Amino acid sequence: MRFLHPHAERIYALFRIIIGLMFMQHGLQKVFGLFGGMPPGVPAFIIYGAGSIELGCGALVVLGLFAAPAAFLASGTMAFAFFLGHAIPNKNLIPIVNQGELAVIYCFAFLYIATHGAGIWSADAARRGAKS
Repeated sequence: MRFLHPHAERIYALFRIIIGLMFMQHGLQKVFGLFGGMPPGVPAFIIYGAGSIELGCGALVVLGLFAAPAAFLASGTMAFAFFLGHAIPNKNLIPIVNQGELAVIYCFAFLYIATHGAGIWSADAARRGAKS
């Protein structure tokens, strides 16, 4: 797949932006009730705590502004969500069984973004360029 190598930075930027946008949708769903809202009985700390992190960190990752720390917080939130919302209640650590696949995928996608940084097409890159 060497033909993709020259495009690696742009593909990574698209990955970061799309992951951030998808994560923001979960925050919008929780905090503002968009996209069908949350089912009755969801605890407030999930709606406002996790929802605020999803919305805020998702937006920062999309913009590439403080993307690494935002992604690290989002990764930890998804690890917490996997155990609290899927593994423990279902008494099963296997994501396909406890329906926690999305939390695991987000956890590791954000961990990758946290280690890689914002990359091109980001506010962080623009701020670095302005300092030069």
